[in-house]
Amino acid sequence: MTADDPVLEQLPRPRDRYLNRELSWLDFNARVLALAGENDLPLLERAKFLAIFASNLDEFYMVRVAGLKRRDKTGLSVRSADGQTPAEQLGRISVRTRELCDEQTRLFHDEIRPELEEHGIRILAWGELTSDEQFSLAELFRNSIFPVLTPLAVDPAHPFPYISGLSLNLAVIIRDIGSGQEHFARVKIPHNVPRFVRVDRGVEDEYSFVPAEEIIAAHLGDLFQGMEVVEHHVFRVTRNADMEVEEDRDEDLLQALERELARRRFGSAVRLEIAEDMTSRMLRILQHELDVDSEDVIRFSGLLDLTGLWQIHGLDLPDLKDPAMVPATPPAFGERETARNIFASLQEGDVLVEHPYDSFATTVQRFIEQAAADDNVLAIKQTLYRTSGDSPIVNALVDAAAAGKQVVALVEIKARFDEQNNIRWARELEQAGVHVVYGLLGLKTHCKTCLVVRKEGDRLQRYAHIGTGNYNPKTARLYEDVGLFTADEDVVSDLTDLFNHLTGFSNVSKYRRLLVAPEGIRSGIIERIDREIGLAAEGREAGIRLKANALVDEQIIDALYRASQAGVQVDIVVRGICALRAGVPGLSENIHVRSILGRFLEHSRILNFRGADEVLIGSADMMHRNLDRRVEVMTTVTDPRLKGQIHRIFDSALDPATRSFHLRPDASWARMPGPGDRSDSVDHQERMASVHAGFRDR
Repeated sequence: MTADDPVLEQLPRPRDRYLNRELSWLDFNARVLALAGENDLPLLERAKFLAIFASNLDEFYMVRVAGLKRRDKTGLSVRSADGQTPAEQLGRISVRTRELCDEQTRLFHDEIRPELEEHGIRILAWGELTSDEQFSLAELFRNSIFPVLTPLAVDPAHPFPYISGLSLNLAVIIRDIGSGQEHFARVKIPHNVPRFVRVDRGVEDEYSFVPAEEIIAAHLGDLFQGMEVVEHHVFRVTRNADMEVEEDRDEDLLQALERELARRRFGSAVRLEIAEDMTSRMLRILQHELDVDSEDVIRFSGLLDLTGLWQIHGLDLPDLKDPAMVPATPPAFGERETARNIFASLQEGDVLVEHPYDSFATTVQRFIEQAAADDNVLAIKQTLYRTSGDSPIVNALVDAAAAGKQVVALVEIKARFDEQNNIRWARELEQAGVHVVYGLLGLKTHCKTCLVVRKEGDRLQRYAHIGTGNYNPKTARLYEDVGLFTADEDVVSDLTDLFNHLTGFSNVSKYRRLLVAPEGIRSGIIERIDREIGLAAEGREAGIRLKANALVDEQIIDALYRASQAGVQVDIVVRGICALRAGVPGLSENIHVRSILGRFLEHSRILNFRGADEVLIGSADMMHRNLDRRVEVMTTVTDPRLKGQIHRIFDSALDPATRSFHLRPDASWARMPGPGDRSDSVDHQERMASVHAGFRDR
């Protein structure tokens, strides 16, 4: 049975079968916010989720809302899959964002801040300080803050100043005492001052802080001497950071990207956050000068920019945080003290690693470092999408090139918000003698692959790693991902063909064990879904289990609807956006969607087609950008032992006792098990860590 089967063509396909992508993303961030309200989580972890919520929302406005605004203003009224115009989506986003920000404020002021105070962590206003404490902070202001401040006033000779994106600012009205004339001025909170300045109150086990803007506001008279400060208010601007790099075969991509990076900081304003006490006249000034619509103004009662709570989370208070976790090393690789030769291990069979429960340093990093140091290794081919600032992976590639090995690195310099880092890495690698390639014109190289060529006796043996996460040791401690190590001839031959395609002009159309986007992943997944439908029609076992960051692609969603209507059980674990409607009678009653959020960011992309007993892992989410505009790789996992590991992940995630959010037919999300059923509930990530013997005594 295929998608062209006339029976399937007659199945109902309602026009409202897709959820809105942007509103679904806001639902995801609402789930992040819900974790901040869970009393059974450690207090500083709850504060952390408030910071994550705020940071997520910043990026959403910088990219997604900015893109909608651009389409609306240029008249590109292309409707979303659920039928909404850009203007309609912007209106609904504005309403939903205000609801979420109100809840964020309530959680912080009514729940988390009082509990922080119970544990000796206080965020104080200037007026709550003693005179001695104010004197001490006045000294700090004069010595460390005042010299770097640049108050900018507006008058006919001084135009309205540029307000940098995400900066915290004070909007000030000052009055000339002699003439009575009033002026607007802006004071930027400098980056050399922590968001929350520590106040020593001489009490053991107490952490008291004052927001930096409170200290500066208390000393505005020092900045505007001889003037009267009439009013002042805190505000913050978010700017468009969605770059469009015009790729031209005749222009150096590095230069084009650097030019766009310089332009990005001057993007148009897409959101204005203000303190609740801001006067209407001050707001009118800011809206006029920043060209911000009223629907993009968000008022906060209390503190702006709760991303600063990362600083509070960083306090050395382990009793208020998650227990420490020490990653394990898979037996195939041995412990650090008795490290085995990875190449010899892979000759014995494939290995599947699960981060952060398995150590990145003793698996992926060791694989590349061992290849760089091995005299028998002739070549290393590597893709780099995002990596850390002090990347051991990059250092290993530099060492390998210095040792005379042929090293090829595909560096994706268009990786959003990592462009500057990746440009720096690309140049450093080139200077070290690494062959640096920027991928294919018009596509981002998002796949996570490494290929090692080693001389063994009179033959060449190839080894590979294919993962779902980036080659980044820092995020590997925070992101849940899986990776396959293999010497399988079909996989390494496929990777050889892929690297030849990416670095040269080889035009490979068929692979043995890989699915490769933009040509092959969507069609490959739909073919497998239809195969499960065919098995179900024959009365044989069938089922689909899918784990991803996002599920948006309409063709794949429609294929899953067909599977549900054919009686195939479909279980989806999605962290973020889900445009599929679950549990709708006649459409998707056999589809169940849940979302797991927690200590680690669920990041792996895994597919399991149960009737065919096939498992795939890889880099691609079910989104248009991944399937149409990126080079992505998914590989089949064939070893029964490794399939068992994948099944264990799904079995745990789909366990009814596992704490998760469930998507209901009305498109709302429900926390399951419910608040009254938590005694027997299970944390998926804790269970996976215990399976890997990850938790150790402090």
